[in-house]
Amino acid sequence: MTKQIEGTNFMTNENLHQVRDEPEHYSQPTISKVIEFLRMFMPVTIAKRIVCIVILSIGVPVEESSRICGFCQKTVSSIKKKLEANEIDALFVLRGGGGRRSPLADFKSAIVEEVNQNTYQTKQQIADMILEKYGIKVTPQAVGKLLKKTELDY
Repeated sequence: MTKQIEGTNFMTNENLHQVRDEPEHYSQPTISKVIEFLRMFMPVTIAKRIVCIVILSIGVPVEESSRICGFCQKTVSSIKKKLEANEIDALFVLRGGGGRRSPLADFKSAIVEEVNQNTYQTKQQIADMILEKYGIKVTPQAVGKLLKKTELDY
């Protein structure tokens, strides 16, 4: 039921219904290998989305696609809705984290300048200085993250 074209199997419309009825043809190890191959060229999330798009496009149900791709059902459902709405470009965009903004963000340059001008021995001393000058209580670990982002080492 598949056509041979220069040694390659291509699916035809006649046997597409067999694939839809028999999702066990897509074994997890095979899908994992495909995702690992795609990871060489793109982030893992995009690789998984591509595999999910292909699987959903041939008509595999959301529940089965979820199991095969390693996404939760809600994610696969949203991918399916975007495919149905023809918003395919939106599936290849990674959004940044929605984490909390650092309380030190507004004072970052002033803190770095202060650290460079004075002789602070420890992260705790820098944290005490930030509390004294800016009224922001931070942990020594937060100071370490700030300094690491600015390439200062303490």
